[in-house]
Amino acid sequence: MPSYTGNIEVETAGEVQIIDITDRVQKFVERSSIKEGIALVFVPGSTGAITTVEYEPGLLEDIPRALERLFPKEMKYEHHERWHDGNGHSHVRASFLKPDLCVPISAGEVELGTWQQIIFIELDNKPRRRRIIVKVVGE
Repeated sequence: MPSYTGNIEVETAGEVQIIDITDRVQKFVERSSIKEGIALVFVPGSTGAITTVEYEPGLLEDIPRALERLFPKEMKYEHHERWHDGNGHSHVRASFLKPDLCVPISAGEVELGTWQQIIFIELDNKPRRRRIIVKVVGE
């Protein structure tokens, strides 16, 4: 089965920065020449996440607030106690959001809802240089 792999590089500011990567994923699908299949989007690392959202200013404010309510930075995290890096909350948030997403491809296009975009969320407490892997598989 044919496949195509590429990388998206992003520089982040840290702490719940949300980046729309939909167009970059679509470009990899187009380069792959695969018309029917699946695009896997994956971020290596334990403090980043890939998901979908309606990428609009309200949600860009709501998501960080919701993450803070669910996984507060100031809570005691054993990871921080062990490593003293202050990012225990980042690891827990990432484990719930997940590092990957599979998106169907039809007629050479990623299939998303009208208001749905693919996003990367930086969850670490410091700026990072991230590599996001896109693997397109199909025919």
